[in-house]
Amino acid sequence: MTEKNDQSNSDQEMSERTYYRGPVIMRGPMIPTDTTTGNLLASESSNDWLHMDPWRVLRIQAEFVDGFGALAEVGPAVVVFGSARTDRSDPMYQAARKVGNLLAQHGIATITGGGPGIMEAANRGASEGGGASIGLGIELPHEQGLNKWVNLGMSFRYFFVRKTMFVKYSSGAIVFPGGFGTLDELFELLTLVQTHKITRTPVALVGTAYWQGLFNWIEGTLLSEGMISDLDKDLVCITDDVEEAFSVATSALSDQL
Repeated sequence: MTEKNDQSNSDQEMSERTYYRGPVIMRGPMIPTDTTTGNLLASESSNDWLHMDPWRVLRIQAEFVDGFGALAEVGPAVVVFGSARTDRSDPMYQAARKVGNLLAQHGIATITGGGPGIMEAANRGASEGGGASIGLGIELPHEQGLNKWVNLGMSFRYFFVRKTMFVKYSSGAIVFPGGFGTLDELFELLTLVQTHKITRTPVALVGTAYWQGLFNWIEGTLLSEGMISDLDKDLVCITDDVEEAFSVATSALSDQL
C-alpha cells in the first residue's frame, strides 16, 4: 500500500512540475534530463550539428546582416541581369559595358551577380566610369568567383538572400539576354511588382529579337487565358537602344539625380 502511495505521489509531482526551455513549456514525461547550458558546454563527439537546419538558420541570418551592412549606404542603384556566357566580342557585352558607364556618369551604382559575361561587362563599364561597381556572387560548383571589375563584392551561399539584396537596393533593372538564371531573376522581379510586394521598379529588356517572342506569348497566351493581369506598359520596356534602357531603369530615380 505504501509503495502504491509513493508511486502515486511521484506521478502527481511529475505532472505538476513545469520545466521551461526558452519559450517552450514541458511537463511530465516531456521534461528532459539534460539542460541547454549543459549541452552548450559539453564536448562534441560529432560535427554533424554543423550541417543541421538550426545552424543553417544562423548562417542565413548572418548573410542578411552582412548584406544589409555592406549595401545600406550605396545610394541610388540599378541592377543589371544577363548571361554569364556572353563573349567579350558580343555586341551585348559592349552594350552592357556602356550601361555600366552611363550609370557611373550619373552617380548611380551598378549591381550585378558579379560573374563573367554580361555581369562582367556592366561592372567593367561602371568601374571604368569611376562609379560603384557591385557584384553579388553565389556559391556554385562551376563559378570562378567575382570578376575583377567589381569594387564592392560579396559571395552568398543562398540564392534567396542574394535575390533580396538585388531587389532591396535597386530602383530599376536592365535585363540582357540570358538563360534560366536571368529568366528567374526577371520573373521574380515582375512577380513582386505585379503583386505589389515592392514599389515601382521599372524594367528595361535589351534585345528586341531576343525578348519579343517571349512577351508575345505572355501578352497573348497568358493574358488571353486570364492567367495574368495586364502588364503595366510603363514598367516593362523592350528596346535595342541602350540609352532608352538607361532612361527607363532610372525613371524611378529622377527626383534623386
